[in-house]
Amino acid sequence: MKRLKYKKGRKVQPNHFEYTGQHINQPIEMQLFLYNSESYTETKNLHLDKVEIDELLTSQDVKWLNVHGLHDGELIKRIVETIGVDGYIAGDILNVAKRTRMEELENALFFSIKSILPEKDTNVRVEQISFLLKDNLLISFQEKRGDFFTHIRERIKTNTGLVCKRRNDFLLYLMLDAVMENFYITIEKYEDIIEQLQIEAKVNESQDVLVRIEKCSEDLNYLKRSIIPLRDSLFNLKSMQDDDDFNGIEKTTYSFFSRLHQKSLELLDQIDYDINSLESASSFYFSAQSHRMNEIMKTLTIVSVVFIPLTFIVGVYGMNFENMPELKAPNGYFITLGVMFFLVLGMIYYFKRKKWF
Repeated sequence: MKRLKYKKGRKVQPNHFEYTGQHINQPIEMQLFLYNSESYTETKNLHLDKVEIDELLTSQDVKWLNVHGLHDGELIKRIVETIGVDGYIAGDILNVAKRTRMEELENALFFSIKSILPEKDTNVRVEQISFLLKDNLLISFQEKRGDFFTHIRERIKTNTGLVCKRRNDFLLYLMLDAVMENFYITIEKYEDIIEQLQIEAKVNESQDVLVRIEKCSEDLNYLKRSIIPLRDSLFNLKSMQDDDDFNGIEKTTYSFFSRLHQKSLELLDQIDYDINSLESASSFYFSAQSHRMNEIMKTLTIVSVVFIPLTFIVGVYGMNFENMPELKAPNGYFITLGVMFFLVLGMIYYFKRKKWF
């Protein structure tokens, strides 16, 4: 598992809009969805010159303009300025190194979020998705084509659920909820890894286990750093309910954003639990290593203690003194060996009674 970290954005001029992500060769595609409770229209491969944004803003139908690909900075700037939003927001959309945030603009709402989804290998895919909400128009900006919102498109096409009966603020809720579901999928993958690491920490003496524990902990901390600003943004969003100056979100929709805020708290709680599980696995690994080392040292100490008196006896009778009575005894050699043998047995019996091994 590679280490995950926020990418540093390249330094660009203040008025120069440049995409800072990796998908620079992603073709730009735009789709426009117009719908209400009775009709639905989808326009694929849309060109900005062919659509009148002013008419979209005044139309009573809900409009969703979905943009795939961000490498054309001038196009993103045109889209932002055409709907009457300050141009600096285009820079925030193109700079994918920034944190998740929500900003209330004049008669508009800007929201950017990190979408994190595990891939088939040990890597994790990170993508920034931005939203602009104004009147009945919602614009979503994705770095590349993905299937995050496929189920939402199907609901709109088949007129199921509440999405066709509500305004675009409810559509924003559904899209944020779809992105947050990816966090659950990612955390679930890490929980499987953590469970395996907890088992290996008990039976595997290799340092590779500790390395994988540390890497998994770093990845979870990255997820936590991604969710904390999302939690704060959702809290600020649901707190706008008492703001009379902004009417882009219906009062009845704020309860749905409160659910998203509750989900972010649940995600953080689960990540904290998983990090604590990794710390427990790491502590158990070190404890097991210390226990193994203590067992080795105990064995070596017992062997040394057994041989200390034997070495003393051998040293005494290895001295070259002429008047040593035992040297003249006919059975002195066998008596000394017997004494040494029973001495060893006595020490082993004593250690056994003390349960030292």
